[in-house]
Amino acid sequence: MPGRPSVLFVTDLAYEARGRRYCDEDIFLSSRLRNDFDVALCHPLDASALMDSFDTVVVRNSGPVLHYQKEYDAFRDRAAARGTRVYNPLSGRADMAGKQYLLDLTAAGYPVIPTIDRPQDLGRLPESDQYVVKPKAGADSIGLSFVPQEQLAGLVHGDILVQPRIDFRYEVSFYYVDDAFQYALHAPDPERRWVLEPYRPTEADLDFARRFIDWNTLDHGIQRVDACRTQDGDLLLVELEDLNPYLSLDRLDDPTRDTFVTSMTTSLHRFLGTPSHP
Repeated sequence: MPGRPSVLFVTDLAYEARGRRYCDEDIFLSSRLRNDFDVALCHPLDASALMDSFDTVVVRNSGPVLHYQKEYDAFRDRAAARGTRVYNPLSGRADMAGKQYLLDLTAAGYPVIPTIDRPQDLGRLPESDQYVVKPKAGADSIGLSFVPQEQLAGLVHGDILVQPRIDFRYEVSFYYVDDAFQYALHAPDPERRWVLEPYRPTEADLDFARRFIDWNTLDHGIQRVDACRTQDGDLLLVELEDLNPYLSLDRLDDPTRDTFVTSMTTSLHRFLGTPSHP
């Protein structure tokens, strides 16, 4: 159909993740977006070379960028220089920009797992039998380790983050398109964190998640707020994913999945300034 907006849909269909099939989600989502857009799929390493021919670049399940950091940085630089519309916009302040936001949110008093990156700040962490140590540039649990307190002082700091290991009841994720809540999923068994089930959030839960959506100030795009429920019943932020959050669409019922697709389609039209189909 002439005049339809064109979308370069960036995905790594061969990427393997524990307990999830990224490719199935992107095959489904791109097929539904074709109702409104002309869509072409490409690998993240090809995005820079192809993006000038499209109205927008939609970054979806493209895998951890640390596997191709140089190429990803070049893509960002090229997109910025050419004014390319990238969805999510590259102005995200959370995972898109690294893990510094966990330190910033800790310092600002947000309900986040306490996070430090300097030896002199160890006293700011609560007492714990074990601590989580992970690289600032990490993703998908790459480089994550658990260490006892007595080993912390001997670690090299600066390029790593340290957090107490939280004894939590379960993990829960809240999914947003632009600033609108879409659905929530949780993993009732902490040992099987990718076995997700629908979750009905309370108003307090949504107030919690909304604080981080507001903090990130992204006008358009998909975000996932990952949290854990402590033994005391509180929620603490684990991660704010604003680059390429996996959506677990296969865990949703048909009406919820359809509503999400409609929300994303409407958001993309709004992002491009094109009219939505009735």
